[in-house]
Amino acid sequence: MISILRKLPVTISQPISRLLMDSSNTHSHRLISLAQQLRLYKPPPSSFDEVEECQFQETAGKVVSQVGFQESVTSIVHDPEKFRPKRAAVLICLFEGDAGDLRVILTKRSSMLSTHSGEVSLPGGKADEGDKDDEETATREAKEEIGLDPSLVDIVAVLEPFLSKHLLRVVPVIGILNNKKAFKPAPNPAEVEEVFDAPLEMFIKDENRRSEEREWMGEKYLLHLFDYESNNNNKYLIWGLTAGVLIRAASVVYQRPAAFVEQNPKFKFPRVVNNNTVMR
Repeated sequence: MISILRKLPVTISQPISRLLMDSSNTHSHRLISLAQQLRLYKPPPSSFDEVEECQFQETAGKVVSQVGFQESVTSIVHDPEKFRPKRAAVLICLFEGDAGDLRVILTKRSSMLSTHSGEVSLPGGKADEGDKDDEETATREAKEEIGLDPSLVDIVAVLEPFLSKHLLRVVPVIGILNNKKAFKPAPNPAEVEEVFDAPLEMFIKDENRRSEEREWMGEKYLLHLFDYESNNNNKYLIWGLTAGVLIRAASVVYQRPAAFVEQNPKFKFPRVVNNNTVMR
């Protein structure tokens, strides 16, 4: 039994009550406790909560990047006239595996794509004008990419934004899949080659992990890479922005820091940002 279990309060919110009524999930009480815990999470303040969008974005509006860091751990020049990152969201969809562990849904990008082909990413993409919030962006993109019906997912937390290699502002949204049997993956072949899942806890363990030291603007940081092999012997490399987001998510869910040094950068971003500005 994982350490995040707590006594269930008397007052139960509407999304939590749906979990209670889901008799098909034999471990629903564990997910209820997790949902209650995560709904109390408050992300650190960000410098760009009121900043409007700018005119550059990641490839095809999807969230795949070699680098990604929390805004709250970087020193960013706050100049809304010159630095206005495009907004995007990714869905960290958690469910309970057959062994009782928490698992996260991931995708392998299509090998036919011209950029980032075959790389692992979380479902997600840039915000549309019609999206009312980051939660809607994340769940809409997940439905488009892997056929995950938003009604199956209870959104329980929104983490602090990350900045991608191209300075796209990416907001991680945590949701709980109450009944995993109800989800029948239907990957969009134009974008996704495979849908799989991995144990969330692996991203705070110092196992099957390596790191590479990188430098940008005179500041050194560590790029983390995780190797994962599924039960059917498929092998995946999870790194860059996706790894960074999952390290943070696992730390929040399990309420403990990673067992390794993260070494995030402490650089300042340039005052003028355009399509050619990247983190190297």
